[in-house]
Amino acid sequence: MTQETLALQAIRKKLIGKRLNYDEIFAVMDAISHEKLSPILTTYFAASGYSKGFTNEEVYYLTKAMIETGDKLHFKGIVADKHSIGGVPGTRTTLLVIPIVASAGFLIPKSSSRAITTPGGTGDDMEVLAPVTFTKEQIYKIVEKTNACIVWGGSVDIAPADDDLIKVEEPLMFESFDKILVSIMAKKIAFGSNHIVIDLPYGNHVKVPKKADGEVLKKKFEYLAKKFNVQLQVYLHNTNQPAGRGVGPLLETKEAMKVLEQLPDRPLDLEEKGLILAGMLLDLCLKDSPKKLQEQVKKEFGNGTKWAKYILSSGHALKKMREIIKVQGGNPAIISDDLKPGKYSYDVVAEGSGTVKEIDCKNVSVIAKILGAPAQKKSGIYLYKKAGEKVEKGDVTMTFFSESARNLEEAKDSVRNFPILSYE
Repeated sequence: MTQETLALQAIRKKLIGKRLNYDEIFAVMDAISHEKLSPILTTYFAASGYSKGFTNEEVYYLTKAMIETGDKLHFKGIVADKHSIGGVPGTRTTLLVIPIVASAGFLIPKSSSRAITTPGGTGDDMEVLAPVTFTKEQIYKIVEKTNACIVWGGSVDIAPADDDLIKVEEPLMFESFDKILVSIMAKKIAFGSNHIVIDLPYGNHVKVPKKADGEVLKKKFEYLAKKFNVQLQVYLHNTNQPAGRGVGPLLETKEAMKVLEQLPDRPLDLEEKGLILAGMLLDLCLKDSPKKLQEQVKKEFGNGTKWAKYILSSGHALKKMREIIKVQGGNPAIISDDLKPGKYSYDVVAEGSGTVKEIDCKNVSVIAKILGAPAQKKSGIYLYKKAGEKVEKGDVTMTFFSESARNLEEAKDSVRNFPILSYE
């Protein structure tokens, strides 16, 4: 039986809910990565996983096969990484965590995705500051010079089957929990990471709706970490809104730069979340670090979060980010004020008074995409009001930005069908 025939047989089995063995899963991943399956058959496989789910053993097989059918990067020693499962627009903590951890002296080569369900992935956002498409050899050189990189994973042959699966999922704005798990872990391990923090938000309007679902996903991450012998910690937390106020590649990047620059009007919620994640990752790395460093950090700072706070407030993180931008071919002198959103704008005005109860992250993503994000990097939404804040009739609650007058008009017409703020 050929690999293509075995792959077709495996898809048929999964569509009716049967378990797959490693050879069958490898055949599917191999066929997808070498473009031997049509987009329709790839969609069938993605849909079968969404509707039927996978056992833990199948999830391990999927991750292993996705790694084995692509290229791999190898780094020495502790290799850190942080990844969010996504689904919460306006929360670009990666642009904070990477320079903080790299400034602490740890390697943190970041392979980032482009947008799947939100109006901007880390790859889309970093591209506002510098190129993100590099060869494997170029990535090694960037990391050698800076301890870090923030690159698009699709530019190298890392877990190539995942990129094809993303293409069929993106138009429908869905990912199964198992697919999220496999996609993240395959790319982390293929990229050489061995100390990983996973940001796993749950809430009414994000990818994972309930805490119980988050607990299941958390256990699956921990299961895979043991199978691949990597250190991993999951930050499971409830969220009802973006951590920042800007949504869309440029606006999210602008806010991350404001935090790195420590400006008075920086988004403090975004800063706080970035410090929590950076602190968790530093603590995880410290456990396998020389005792001398452990004792030094404990004496000077107490824990990873306080160490991260010092690195950020002292300007070391900003300096490191400028190094990364420069080596990746961007302008290291760029500041947040240089980042201007699209020239077409519209202020959304409150029709009544009240207190914001929550922000519908899914609807934020829908409207931001209508505005043109992520393809139009300057398009997006700026939120003036967030959960818990009072609104008076006539207040501007948010501003839409677009690079296209047509996109702006469509967003204005659509927002009534996709309300972003709810009040109490």
